[in-house]
Amino acid sequence: MTGTDVQKEAEDSGPSGYAAARLRLLTEETRSGPPRRAALAELTDDWLTGLFAAGAEGLRGASLVAVGGYGRGELSPRSDLDLLLLHDGGDTKAVAALADRLWYPVWDLGLDLDHSVRTPTEARKTAGEDLKVQLGLLDARHIAGDLGLTASLRTAILADWRNQAPKRLPELQELCAERAERQGELQYLLEPDLKEARGGLRDATALRAVAASWLADAPREGLADARRRLLDVRDALHLATGRATDRLALQEQDQVAAELGLLDADTLLRQVYEAARLVSYASDVTWREVGRVLRSRAVRPRLRAMLGGGKPAGERSPLAEGVVEQDGEVVLARAARPERDPVLPLRAAAAAAQAGLPLSLHAVRRLAATVRPLPTPWPAEAREQLVTLLGSGRPTIEVWEALEAEGLITRLLPDWERVRCRPQRNAVHLWTVDRHLIETAVRASEFTRRVSRPDLLLVAALLHDIGKGWPGDHSVAGEIIAKDVATRIGFDRHDVTVVATLVRHHLTLIDTATRRDLEDPATVRSVAEAVGSQGTLELLHALTEADALATGPAAWSSWRGSLVADLVKRVSAVLAGDAPDEPEEAAPTAEQERLALEAAATGSPVLSLRAQTEPPAGQEPSGDPEPLGVELLIAVPDQPGVLPAVAGVLAVHRLTVRTAELRSVHLPDGVDGSVLLLDWRVAAEYGSLPQAARLRSDLVRALDGSLDIAGRLAERDAAYPRRRGVIAPAARVSVHPAASRLATVIEVRSQDAPGLLFRIGRALEDASVRVRSAHVSTLGANAVDAFYVTGPEGAPLPGDEAASVARKLEETLRG
Repeated sequence: MTGTDVQKEAEDSGPSGYAAARLRLLTEETRSGPPRRAALAELTDDWLTGLFAAGAEGLRGASLVAVGGYGRGELSPRSDLDLLLLHDGGDTKAVAALADRLWYPVWDLGLDLDHSVRTPTEARKTAGEDLKVQLGLLDARHIAGDLGLTASLRTAILADWRNQAPKRLPELQELCAERAERQGELQYLLEPDLKEARGGLRDATALRAVAASWLADAPREGLADARRRLLDVRDALHLATGRATDRLALQEQDQVAAELGLLDADTLLRQVYEAARLVSYASDVTWREVGRVLRSRAVRPRLRAMLGGGKPAGERSPLAEGVVEQDGEVVLARAARPERDPVLPLRAAAAAAQAGLPLSLHAVRRLAATVRPLPTPWPAEAREQLVTLLGSGRPTIEVWEALEAEGLITRLLPDWERVRCRPQRNAVHLWTVDRHLIETAVRASEFTRRVSRPDLLLVAALLHDIGKGWPGDHSVAGEIIAKDVATRIGFDRHDVTVVATLVRHHLTLIDTATRRDLEDPATVRSVAEAVGSQGTLELLHALTEADALATGPAAWSSWRGSLVADLVKRVSAVLAGDAPDEPEEAAPTAEQERLALEAAATGSPVLSLRAQTEPPAGQEPSGDPEPLGVELLIAVPDQPGVLPAVAGVLAVHRLTVRTAELRSVHLPDGVDGSVLLLDWRVAAEYGSLPQAARLRSDLVRALDGSLDIAGRLAERDAAYPRRRGVIAPAARVSVHPAASRLATVIEVRSQDAPGLLFRIGRALEDASVRVRSAHVSTLGANAVDAFYVTGPEGAPLPGDEAASVARKLEETLRG
């Protein structure tokens, strides 16, 4: 059936015919995108025209007008209809009856309707009071009735908008900023709102409104395609969900991708991010131009009076060779010759970032169109300008985005294309891969006084995740790419090796510090061998912190910083030739011995809670007010089930375990029995810590079996409704036989959940293994815990036995 046939069916059959024709149109596989949206708008126009004609018989001075998205002819499958019934104020009863004849059939079909009935005077008055109404009327389009009435309203609304632009455009900009603050940036969100988030359809519509004011205009190249792409995704989302939604939820992304014929959800997100980035950049440029024009208009009358008329030329202040500042932007000097100066893009970018000014759109486009490629290797000035740009702090981001918008970054660094707009499906990460790399460089710029080679730190920060655009371990792939990039930009062989090492091992310090036993010499020696030198260790320490800070709030804390600093101190000693001795049984502190003796004498658990807010000895205070945690010391007469009992009691009391150590304590001569000492650091999920007496009471009950921990945790889980969302990957348990000579290291990676450590402890207890120490790490929704275990005699587990324990533990966590 052709489009004409569909329209005829709607006209002939009334509402039911329109519904059938609409359904047929939406299910046609041969028509999608702009043609389908236009056809749906035309089909709806014809149906409403019929309703209007039937209800307006004999009525003059009335018209039906589409506004907003419908006025633009952009009807998605579940879009609402924005309609204005315009009338001249004559026969109001007939107009009211006509409104009923129009609105009720729309409601009967279950379509969302945004409607109003106004005279032209009322419409203009409402628009003057409500910016959103005025924006909708800018897209007013005649459907039926008195064409002259509609045309005169359109003319008046556009004239009002242009006359009021100096007042209304700042109001519109503030509206956009408030919405961005609420909804976030579309180009970085894992579940973005295609309409409301910054860079979405609302911002694209705002740019049309700015253009209609004749005050400024958006960069048009690619903008229409970006808007079309976002509308196509919204269409597919409506069809996939059957709902009028603009939020691209995780569980629907694969279906939406399939609807659009895309490879997978990541490909879908990357296309959405690319479109949003273009809209966001166009918005930045446009609002900057609006501000410049409004400032110029405010100043010009006074200048004309002072200078006797004429338009003053903008002052130009030199910033660097070929680069000047003019009107609050960085532009090219009149004598600049980009075609003869291949370093000019980096020099202009570095100058702009250092001055905290934006690069002008005209300058960037001229550079993109005329500049010659840099030779390989780069000249020293180019490398120095790149380092200056990366070390300029927060202004680097806006300048980098301007270069990227015109394709200059991928011409300078071709490997950047693979990480550009690449999503990261990890709740810990706030940014796409490329933005995370720039954020890391910004964070690293704060640490350049801490290291002897800040240039290597900044370049490594820019490249540390560059391997995420390739299959396999991104650190391994990144090492290869980093060697190539560092060579290309002109570093010598030694520096290339350092940058490659930093990229290869950028996760080594944080992983080792939070998941391994630092008392084990094998752990420290393995890090020392990987790092190789004091200078590289210094750089790696700074890179580790910058990377974590740029990832998100869940990736770094005073506690993590203290663990990394402790590891760095130990590795530094090894690199200095002070190899650690084989560990001896640590002598208990006076408090630990007191607790152990009391536990032995009473035959029951004894514990103490002590807040720890000071960093470890040798580490300078960070200024971070966050406490490092609360030290929980527990002494328990040696017996089965201690680890799951303690972990379970803490879970019941909503305490998060940050570190955990369990060991036997040798009692003084003459004291019978054996005591287990647990030295843990905990923190309350929310609220205050429970009283020590309450914890002890529950622990006694857990050990004697009268406290049903599993039942308590199950009841609490049942009390909270399940949140809809992506299904978490299955738990993975692995054995690391070379990680220690004193114990077998079993690592658990799982979705974090209340009682997880309790379940792990109970499974290990059932396997008859002894937990020497535990190193617990939680990143967002993911838990990565390492357990140093031995057999009952205190020796590492044989390989087959270790594999069996890991397999059973994995089955327990997946069950």
